[in-house]
Amino acid sequence: MRTIYTDARIFRGGRFETGEIAVEQGRIVPVGERRADDRIVRLGGRWLVPGLVDVHVHLREPGFPQKETIATGTAAAARGGYTTVCSMPNLNPAPDSPEHLSRQTEIIRRDAAVHVVPYASITVGQRGCGELVDFAALAPEVVGFSDDGRGVQSAELMEEAMRCAAAVGRPIVAHCEVDDLLHGGYIHDGAYCHEHGHKGISSESEWRQVERDIELAARTGCQYHVCHVSTRESVELVRRAKARGLRVSCETAPHYLLLTDDDLREEGRFKMNPPLRSREDREALIAGILDGTIEVIATDHAPHTAEEKLRGLARSAMGIVGLECAFPLLYRYLVGRGIITLEQLIGLMAVNPRRIFGLGGGTEEGDAADFTVFDLEAEYRIDPATFRSKGRATPFAGWPVRGRTVLTVVGGREVYDYDNCKFK
Repeated sequence: MRTIYTDARIFRGGRFETGEIAVEQGRIVPVGERRADDRIVRLGGRWLVPGLVDVHVHLREPGFPQKETIATGTAAAARGGYTTVCSMPNLNPAPDSPEHLSRQTEIIRRDAAVHVVPYASITVGQRGCGELVDFAALAPEVVGFSDDGRGVQSAELMEEAMRCAAAVGRPIVAHCEVDDLLHGGYIHDGAYCHEHGHKGISSESEWRQVERDIELAARTGCQYHVCHVSTRESVELVRRAKARGLRVSCETAPHYLLLTDDDLREEGRFKMNPPLRSREDREALIAGILDGTIEVIATDHAPHTAEEKLRGLARSAMGIVGLECAFPLLYRYLVGRGIITLEQLIGLMAVNPRRIFGLGGGTEEGDAADFTVFDLEAEYRIDPATFRSKGRATPFAGWPVRGRTVLTVVGGREVYDYDNCKFK
């Protein structure tokens, strides 16, 4: 039996068109003539887009189910409009061998509401140093290799990792941080830090390693992607790398686009790594989006327990959640203010991640039926108490937003349905 989604504004070929799409056996198929047994879903003029893709999500399982599980994290993803997420490797055990990776993939097969494509770690134990993993053994099951949460400190080790990743056709996805430049810091080394007696994280601790890695990528031919870019220097380095024709890309996150260290409060929900930076950094990130330097917006969804986030700026764990509020925040505060178009936002959150990371699904005929329907007229406030994620820490609590996920379809299956107030 086919399902036909009709009376929708459908994103195809980079633009919206009014029409309908048909789904059969998990794929987008030609609509053709109506059949007697067709199931018709009328969308009332809502906006149907390729399912959002988040290439930077912490699902915490195996190892830390008190923070998040694959079931709760992917339920949050479905509610946020995501049909694919890429799970980071800071787990226990770290996915540094096929045996350890299988612990995660077994749970994914059992519990995931959306597609979950894991990363393997770059180093054994995800330590950022020591011994490299067996890239060839892990490559068939992963989207790439990352030690997210730690920067690989040795240039020699990172160069060898890039050669190994290039040989198996997978990207290196790098958390860039020079340990020797941290000096115990935990928020941006700016005015708020100095005025309130905190320890600062310099911008150089990020961009210095971005600079090193770009040169290594040029030397090795490796596909290289920079995680959660937060500084103007990093944006400029990636811009120059692209101008050289290197296979370099990067992402930033909603909080770096909407907040600065001027917005900090003495609360753990404002603490993440990298930290909120300066106004000048935010302006550079937006410029990077507008000129195509930054091609991806990812959430860096990083849930922790309530107790871990209630210790203030100095002592709280690093990380905030974002899957359930990213799209409505960006729609209201970037699209709504005329900074970018809706089409550009869909590119950053759905189209570009698929292209860069070789992920499938979408709204074109023949695609796996992975798509999301938004009500762009819906207005409400961010309420962490309603989150499906176990994590509640967000600096956006109480913010008015616009745009709500009303339907998320993964492989033709309706996994989230707001109108019926249930997951399926």
